Amino acid sequence: MHKKLFIPGPVDVREEILKAFSTPMIGHRTRDISALQESISDKLRRLFYTGNTILLSSSSGTGLMEGAIRSFTARRAVVFSVGAFGNRWAQLAEANGVPVDKAEVEWGTPTLPETVDKYLATGKYDVFAVTHNETSTGVMNDLGAIAEVRKKYPEVIWLVDAVSSMGGVKIEVDKLGIDVCITSTQKCLGLPPGMSCASVTDRAIEYGKQVEQRGFYFDFLKLYKFVKEKPYQYPTTPSIPHMFALDKQLDYILNTEGQERRYERHEKMAEMVRSWAVDSGFALFAADGYRSNTVTTIRNTKEISVADLNKRLGEKGYMISNGYKNLKEKTFRIAHMADRQPEELQALLDLIREMIK
Repeated sequence: MHKKLFIPGPVDVREEILKAFSTPMIGHRTRDISALQESISDKLRRLFYTGNTILLSSSSGTGLMEGAIRSFTARRAVVFSVGAFGNRWAQLAEANGVPVDKAEVEWGTPTLPETVDKYLATGKYDVFAVTHNETSTGVMNDLGAIAEVRKKYPEVIWLVDAVSSMGGVKIEVDKLGIDVCITSTQKCLGLPPGMSCASVTDRAIEYGKQVEQRGFYFDFLKLYKFVKEKPYQYPTTPSIPHMFALDKQLDYILNTEGQERRYERHEKMAEMVRSWAVDSGFALFAADGYRSNTVTTIRNTKEISVADLNKRLGEKGYMISNGYKNLKEKTFRIAHMADRQPEELQALLDLIREMIK
């Protein structure tokens, strides 16, 4: 039995998008692939609200995160972490020998602009990294507030992990001044895992030229050069099936559903889960005003067995997520992203309420 996934990725994928993966292959050094990749890039620029260059990678978002912090840090990076995936930025830097400091807050709380200001004011850093939407805690940082602080330090390269929010939340990359914004296909974009996307500014590419050891596969400057000079091709063979499916899904997001309606649907579903959690006697883990519109982390104040609940849900064809690592059984997570509809979410919430009576 297929379980309806209410986990923070991978997500359920619409049938027509799954069928797009079976499109016959084309050569990865042909005009056809260049046209396909140009189409995808143009649509992603609309989704990202940017005029910047779009780069694709046949990897999870972690690949482009590793590439970004390695490609653009010439001196020292600072990572602002609000959970497990914020910590990953620092782990990637350390694993690649990139000098890094980590500013981690108590889980459930956000990165505040004054914290960013405090670190950047030291002048020690040429790169800072922020997680927009943290799936371990359900915290969504205020990029607008951070962007206002960043204006004081325009020379610093800003990296943003929008893996679990792009396509579900409006992120105006150019207006915010983000240098590198990264997302993946298996979250709000509503595709299977296996491809990630990033926007990158020309100034970041120019700055990265002074970094000698940028690696190979995830070297942003190498990817950028191929896209610009070939054009719209990549140094290594990409996942062509993902490209066919992504091109089709972006048409759906931009033209069929529409971006604003998509953001409104995600916000509506988030409100549904928050209200349900409180009405059912639970509490919300993330701080008020910083709660995610794509995944809600719920405090297990009723001390139910989350593992047992998920097992029983599985028997009915549903799946949610337990708490992440040290939050296991202390919290549980209900995702509401991609093409999931409010009525499907309501059916799940009604079922859980019945099970925990």
